[in-house]
Amino acid sequence: MKTINGTFDCNPDYPLEQLLSEEQTLEDILFLDIETTGLSPRNTNLYLVGCVYYQSEKWHYIQWLAETYDEELQVLTAFFEFVRKYRFLIHFNGNRFDLPYLLQKAEQYEMPYSFEGKDGVDIYRRILGYRDIIGLPNLKQKTIEEFLGIDRDDQYSGGELISRYHDYVCEKDPLILNELLLHNKEDLEGMLRVVSMLSYPDLFLKPVRVMGVHANYFNDMNRKRGQEIILKLRFKSPLPRVISFRGLGCYFTGEGINGSLKVPLFEEEMKYFYSNYQDYYYLPAEDTAMHKSIATFVDKEHRIQATASNCYTRKKALFLPQWEVLFTPFFKRDYKAKEYFFELTDEFKKSRSGFNMYAEHILTSMYQYRD
Repeated sequence: MKTINGTFDCNPDYPLEQLLSEEQTLEDILFLDIETTGLSPRNTNLYLVGCVYYQSEKWHYIQWLAETYDEELQVLTAFFEFVRKYRFLIHFNGNRFDLPYLLQKAEQYEMPYSFEGKDGVDIYRRILGYRDIIGLPNLKQKTIEEFLGIDRDDQYSGGELISRYHDYVCEKDPLILNELLLHNKEDLEGMLRVVSMLSYPDLFLKPVRVMGVHANYFNDMNRKRGQEIILKLRFKSPLPRVISFRGLGCYFTGEGINGSLKVPLFEEEMKYFYSNYQDYYYLPAEDTAMHKSIATFVDKEHRIQATASNCYTRKKALFLPQWEVLFTPFFKRDYKAKEYFFELTDEFKKSRSGFNMYAEHILTSMYQYRD
């Protein structure tokens, strides 16, 4: 078995501490990636395991290579002994392939190893639901690296290297050895960079801060004048590339730790519906509902028992949309309408926490109700 050690000059452009529990540190993190001769552990070989760890303020890597098929057990043993002291595992699609493969291999050799008690994150699984928003054709690691502007010297895919490994076992050609190690090394280094992609799901999963709000007038496609508010946002982790998307009449753009969210503002008359309509009369002439304790003084010919659809009062004001009842009182255009609104009051304009909640609500809704 051959063991290779080295260091990387790069650092992740993502605050990894955000992934950890309070008692964990960067020294608890282990990145891992494996190379095999196929997908099924039953009839293929594990020939290379690579890991990245943090030590002395630098990211180090270690690789274990089986120079013969029989050295698979040595590689497996070396890895599991090494991983013991780490508590947080980071990988790319490891939940589906790397971890199950390693565990099944350990079971075949009747080795008492597991990943029990370890936390972790699968970069691929975390960003999987956000591919369309990011705008990627697929989520292969090399595709993401190209998106991030990462260049590779390695020219092979994992599948193409299978035959190269078989050649190496027979020939021990140092050029082939370099190809095998380089591919895995660049996968490891790539993960240090690709982990920054976690900033995209963080947009929808983590709190955002609203740094400022202002109103704006615009002309739509039909040259109709409209209003909107623009929320200036600040993120906890920087976005590695500029991103923008539309949805629900809103528009988001983000770059680095800063973002902008445009939300339509409606100045019109809307209705507030009372749920306990049994306690109200509807006054047709005034097109409003009135509580029975007051409406008893209105002539019977000018009032009727209210129903759910006409038990409302009307108000003209500035309104913002919401896609669940986050802020109350909530208003609607009519009883069957599915859109909810709340009034942009002078009090709300001064509420930083209110705008923070609203920005998170808008982003979550844009993702949830995207086409």
